[in-house]
Amino acid sequence: MNSLQIALRVLKVDRRTRTSAILTAIGVAVATGLVLLLATLPFATQNREQRALWQGEQFYSRGSDGPVNLLYNASRDYFDGKQIVRVDVALAPGVTPGSIQLPPGVPQLPGPGETVVSPALGRLLQANPAAQLGDRFGKPVGALGEAGLRFPEQLVALTGHTPDAMPQNADRIAGFPSGKASPDALLMLLSWVGIIVLLVPSLVLVASSARLTAARRERRLAAIRLAGATPGQVTNMVAAETTLSAGIGALLGLFLSPALHGLASFVPWAGGTWLASDFALPVGLTVFIVVAIPVLVVLAGVLGLRRVLKNPLFATGGHTKKPLRWWRLLALPAAGLFFLVAVATAKDYGGIGFVMAGLFLLVGSAAIVGPWVTSAVGGTFVRIWRRPSALLAGRRLRDDPKGAYRASAGIVLAVFAGSMALTLLPTFESMAGGGRSYVDSVLYVDTDDQHAGPIVEQANASLQKYGQQEKAVAVGEVYLVKGTGDNRYGHRALVMTCADAVKLTRYGLTPENCTGGPAVIGGSAIDLAQYRFATAWDGPAVAAKSGTRVEAVQPRDPDLSDTLIVDPAALPDGLAPKDYTVVAPTTDANREIVRTALAGPAGGAEIGSRDQYLYNQQTELGDLRRVTVIGLIAAGVLAGCSAAVATAGSVMDRRRTFGALMAAGTPVRVLSRALRMEAALPALVATIGAGIVGVGVGVGLYSMVDPRGIVLSPWLLAPVVLGVGVALLGASVCTPALKRVQAEPLADE
Repeated sequence: MNSLQIALRVLKVDRRTRTSAILTAIGVAVATGLVLLLATLPFATQNREQRALWQGEQFYSRGSDGPVNLLYNASRDYFDGKQIVRVDVALAPGVTPGSIQLPPGVPQLPGPGETVVSPALGRLLQANPAAQLGDRFGKPVGALGEAGLRFPEQLVALTGHTPDAMPQNADRIAGFPSGKASPDALLMLLSWVGIIVLLVPSLVLVASSARLTAARRERRLAAIRLAGATPGQVTNMVAAETTLSAGIGALLGLFLSPALHGLASFVPWAGGTWLASDFALPVGLTVFIVVAIPVLVVLAGVLGLRRVLKNPLFATGGHTKKPLRWWRLLALPAAGLFFLVAVATAKDYGGIGFVMAGLFLLVGSAAIVGPWVTSAVGGTFVRIWRRPSALLAGRRLRDDPKGAYRASAGIVLAVFAGSMALTLLPTFESMAGGGRSYVDSVLYVDTDDQHAGPIVEQANASLQKYGQQEKAVAVGEVYLVKGTGDNRYGHRALVMTCADAVKLTRYGLTPENCTGGPAVIGGSAIDLAQYRFATAWDGPAVAAKSGTRVEAVQPRDPDLSDTLIVDPAALPDGLAPKDYTVVAPTTDANREIVRTALAGPAGGAEIGSRDQYLYNQQTELGDLRRVTVIGLIAAGVLAGCSAAVATAGSVMDRRRTFGALMAAGTPVRVLSRALRMEAALPALVATIGAGIVGVGVGVGLYSMVDPRGIVLSPWLLAPVVLGVGVALLGASVCTPALKRVQAEPLADE
């Protein structure tokens, strides 16, 4: 009878071994499914960015010596808080539409005054008045297919123009942007963090499941050795038994991964959901993951045989365990030092790979430090407390700290992940803000001195046609500078009347600031004798008019402390701004109408506002919150399951001990209290430590993005509280397990 046949025979006759194998297979299936999903995310983002490559978000024109066939401009428009990707094109003179290769999903090239829109945008055009949306794009003549959209509900418009109607900064290119798209860097980072943070609790669940029959398996294998089996044969038996359950679990995880991908396709990222075809993993990587995880499980099972292979029958349960050494505590600072060095040198030398390696070492160090902490907690119980349940718990923690820590290992990692995430999120939220100098309700479009006048004239004519009272104005941009060359410094200034600045800017001016004639208004009263006016930062500078009034007004918004307001009458004679921003006030009722009035004369140039400036920030923060919640729920569920299984395994391992104690009259409630103390108190200590380490890792990761300080939130305590709660819930299975032991005769063992 070979090793596989023996494993099948054991599974057939031993119910407890069968239960352990089923739970092991489930744990391996969860680990395999999660890793396959997380490993797919970078490829999924790359797939959908590849479809949207023609939309120009990753396109940067560097000029070309080739033929110019197409004038191209990509921008972002907005309607009712939704982002619209707008691509404006015009054929170069002498070029025919048939000579332009169309991207996948684009049915035709629109002519002047025509537009091809996505299905979602088409529905919006039909549901809203033309003055609010439709007049921005022209006559719809076709619909974009899924192959040309980043996500199914994306709002996209491909609009045709004549060459002279294109924005002045339009790219002159041979055809639509093409090439190979790049994956989303943020989601790639999160996927690696997720693999590290969620894979380990999954493997802890596998290990806890395998421990359900640890004592019985050791006695069975020791008996087989006594019957004449060689160490190699025993190893093969265990490898066959573990391979059977782990292999089935890996295949189950592979078969379930399409369902996980289907669920993931409904989770929004970067403004939209996914196509099911986005989640395509290369075959080689899929095979590697499906093979590697069972191999790790089998390797762990084989390495756990060392005691059985060295000791004869019944010696496995009666040996004296060596106390844990203090040097285990060095694992955490060593891993922390490696992570710190990796973070400090990431930009110059190591890259993200070393940072992820440091994070993995920190996670792994918990398995070394955790048992020592558990043993120390047990020693405290024995020395200080004298209640029966506390003494029983303390003896258990001292005698088998590794086994006792196993119940809280998954919880520790969940708390670590939660603390790290809740360190980063409030800080990212505090970074949100900024934007242009104008109030939230203002719309603006950047242009130059040649186009500013016509845009204002045409926009105001459209506003009058739509029956609106608002008027667009042109705001110039100049600089007040000192010094020359690399030593030049100074201030940016907006050229506008004081009355317009009161209505349109976030500066906080009042009509009282506008009395006294033309002025230069700033956060402090600058000495104009030391400054000169320039139309470009490095351009020639002209002295200010003598006698120009300077007024100091502290800006209401600190973002504007370096921005000045200059009345047009205060400019030096002959100085005319080259860069302009056409600005139009709006109300909640007419914002979309004003945007439509600006869109026509702007010719595809992006129309912005402060609330739209914050759109991408809020979208990214929403994505991070969503991913954090999903990750913490997954980690918490895995941690709770592993704690419950580990507690049940602890009872099964000590079935004879508990049976003898109950036979001697020890109440089940005392033993249950002891088991809950075993789980909760070490978990409390370990989770506090994990929370501190998680905060430190969060600070380190954030320092790679921004050197400024971190924002700490009281919510950092939530993972620790939840971790202890999960430990108690997991330990709640001890009472049913003890009653099961009480109901079975000791002779069964």
